Amino acid sequence: MTMPEDNDIPDVDDVRTVTTDKVACDGNGGPLGHPMIYLNFRPDQREIVCPYCSRRFRRAEGVEADAGRH
Repeated sequence: MTMPEDNDIPDVDDVRTVTTDKVACDGNGGPLGHPMIYLNFRPDQREIVCPYCSRRFRRAEGVEADAGRH
């Protein structure tokens, strides 16, 4: 059995800046990943944390929430 490389393990301090209201996370896939999940920002929310791997997704400065969402 081979051990995964360090870059296969999500970093708890890993913050991804995004410009969308919906993001997908699979924990980097591979043997240490997790099922693909989709996370949606609420209009008043600037950051989302993946409940599986704790990766944080932050809405980029100046990006407004999608006004068409209910």
